[in-house]
Amino acid sequence: MIVNALRFVALALALALVPALAKADPITLKLSFITSDRASPYQCYVKPFVDAVNADGAGIVQIKVYFSGAINPDMTEQAQLVLKDRADLAFVVPGYTPQQFPDISVLELPGLFRNEREAGLVFERLAAVGALEGYRRFFVVGAFVADETIHSRKPVASLAELKGQTIRANNQTIADTLRKLGAVPSILPINQTMDALSQGKLDGVVVATSTMMEFGFGRLTNHHYLLPLGGAPISLVMNPEKLASLPPPAQEIIRKYSGAWLSERGALCFGAKDREIAAKLKADPRRTVAMPSPADLATAQKVFSSVVDAWEAQSPRHRELLAPVRDELRKLRSPREDKK
Repeated sequence: MIVNALRFVALALALALVPALAKADPITLKLSFITSDRASPYQCYVKPFVDAVNADGAGIVQIKVYFSGAINPDMTEQAQLVLKDRADLAFVVPGYTPQQFPDISVLELPGLFRNEREAGLVFERLAAVGALEGYRRFFVVGAFVADETIHSRKPVASLAELKGQTIRANNQTIADTLRKLGAVPSILPINQTMDALSQGKLDGVVVATSTMMEFGFGRLTNHHYLLPLGGAPISLVMNPEKLASLPPPAQEIIRKYSGAWLSERGALCFGAKDREIAAKLKADPRRTVAMPSPADLATAQKVFSSVVDAWEAQSPRHRELLAPVRDELRKLRSPREDKK
């Protein structure tokens, strides 16, 4: 009798716990983002992932985004937030901290990729197999490369007019390209660029066309030269130990919407926003929008090739990196991949 009574009590307790377990709060992950929810990088590179995870992970896992640098406004510290468990995910621009991501410059090279989709998918594939130093410490949720063009307060309808202008660059590779084209480069984080432009320290900026308007640079730059000068790699990363600590269903949901799923969607979205803004610039009579002439394109391509050759000659590691990049490009450009 006593044994049966104990069994009954144990069963009653277990049944009482079922509703409590069923109503357990989902795991909440903190995502650090350095600008607002209106910015194209968020809309294209982060929001699709957040929305998909929060919809599919209802009751299991949810992501809370901390905007405008609420966790830490320093763009150079975003990767460390993840490594130090101050954030679970973070939006990282590796070009600002090349010492942390020494291999990233291979994705910045000019003239190597045909478009943002191609560059982003190569980035994603290299990161997934651990081919990029620095990224081996992270689970890469999304990998992107934004095409960057020239926007100046001075006329710049040709390469000749670019000479002597002081232009903001996102990374050393684009700075080297600008220098070879005759400009004076200045490497600055994007959130410090407006002050330098307002103070007259810069003549112009190299940024993605859509980003140029969102950060206010368009108020001071009325001349737009839409020659892609190379890419700005961008990534959404997570600590792999944090991912491994989550329940399997939560891990599955995060992996489902990471990698190529997110990188491809982000590239297509960002490219569409760039085209939309470029059309608005062309329709504005106060602005001059120039595409490079065939002669300027030929000159630029020679400069791009020289930048790639010089970069490759810098070290054996650079030569090692170019091989898998070119291999992934061949795969992406195969007839089967081109139809995707």
